[in-house]
Amino acid sequence: MSVSLWMDQGRTLNSEAFDLVIVGGGIAGLSAAYWLAKSEPSFKIALIEKYRLGDGATGRNAGFITCGSVEHFNRLVENFGKEKALEIWQFSEENLRLLKKEIIEGQEGDLLFEHFGSFSLASTEKEFSELKESAALMDNMNIAVEVLERAAIQKRLGAEEFVGGIKYKNDASIHPLKLLLAIKKKIEKEFPKVEFFENHEVYEISTLGEDRIVKTRARWFTCPMVVMATNGYSPQIHQYFKNKIFPTRGQILAIGPVERFMEGPCYANFVLDYFRQLPTGELVIGGFRQLQKDVEVGYSDEITDVIQEALEDFLKKHIPKVKSAKITHRWSGIMGFSADGQPLVGALPTDNQVAFLGGFTAHGLGLAFHGGKVLAEGLMGEKIPEFLSAKRFN
Repeated sequence: MSVSLWMDQGRTLNSEAFDLVIVGGGIAGLSAAYWLAKSEPSFKIALIEKYRLGDGATGRNAGFITCGSVEHFNRLVENFGKEKALEIWQFSEENLRLLKKEIIEGQEGDLLFEHFGSFSLASTEKEFSELKESAALMDNMNIAVEVLERAAIQKRLGAEEFVGGIKYKNDASIHPLKLLLAIKKKIEKEFPKVEFFENHEVYEISTLGEDRIVKTRARWFTCPMVVMATNGYSPQIHQYFKNKIFPTRGQILAIGPVERFMEGPCYANFVLDYFRQLPTGELVIGGFRQLQKDVEVGYSDEITDVIQEALEDFLKKHIPKVKSAKITHRWSGIMGFSADGQPLVGALPTDNQVAFLGGFTAHGLGLAFHGGKVLAEGLMGEKIPEFLSAKRFN
C-alpha cells in the first residue's frame, strides 16, 4: 500500500514493543513464527497480516506439497549439478517430513492430507523422453520414482491424450488453508507469547536508533528484529527485492464434486499446468499463465477469459470424467517467483536487522515450512544452505 502525506502526518498511533515482528500471514510467515518461537519460547513475537491469515498465495494455491522445484529433475541437474540438485530435492523431502511430524500427524483427515505421490504427464513424445531421462537420474540417486505408459495414466488418473509420464512417489497434497490454521492453532497452544494481528497492512519499515519500526495504518510495532515473509509482495516493501522476486499471478478453477477417480495430483506441459482431485471429490485445475505472460505479472487479483477458457478446454480434452460437472469457483493468486527458481533466505545487505524468506516459485507448501526452520537457525547463527542463501545475489 501507499500512504499519503495527509495520512501520515499528525496521527496518533498505538505503538507496542516486541522482540521480533514477522510481516506476512501465509505459510512462510507462520512457519517462521513456529520455528522462531520453538527456538526462543521467551520471545514476544508479533505476526502481522495485510488482510486475514492465508488471504495471499497460501489460501489460493492448489494444495500440492511437492518435492524439488519448478523444473523437471533433469533440468535441475543441468542448472545446478547432481550434488546440489539432490540437496534441493532432499530439502523439500525434509519439508514434508517436518510438516507431518510437527503439524499434520493425527489430523490427516481433517486437513484432507494425502500422501499418494504426484505425477508429471507428457502430451508429446519429446516431453515423455525428458521425463524418462529425469526418472533415470532420480532412480540412480535413490529418489522414489515410477515411469507410466499411456494405459496406466488412463486407468489410474482418468486422464486422456497423454503419451506417458512419471510418478514422484513421495509427494503429497492437502487443504492449504486448513494446514495454515493448524499451524496457528499449535502456535497458540504451545507459544502464548506469539500474537497475531490481521488487517494490518504494512506500508513502511523504518529505523529509530537501534530499533526497527514496522508501520501499519492501525498501529506501529517496535522491535530489534523484523522478518519479512511477504513472498511476491516483498518488492512493495523494499527495493532490494525488485530484481530478485517477481510477483506472478496464477489462475485456478474448481469443479464438482464427482466420484473419486484420480490417484494423485498431476502436472502437465513441463509443470506449467496442474490439476488434482480432493478426497471430497472436487477437482481443481490451474496454470496456462504462459498464454498471457505479459498479463500474469503484478498484483492484480483478477481472472482472465483467455486463461479460464484454456483451463476449461484442458478438462474437456484430457479429463472426460468431469465433462458434465459444474464449475463452482474461479480465482487467482499472486506468487513470488525468484530470479533463479530457488527460494531466498537471509537478511538485507543494508540492514541485518531485517531478515526474510520468500521467492518460492509456486512451491511454497513444499518449501516454506523447512525454509522457516532454516531462517530461525540462521538467526541463531547457523549456516544457511548455499542454494537458499540470499547472499548468492549480493
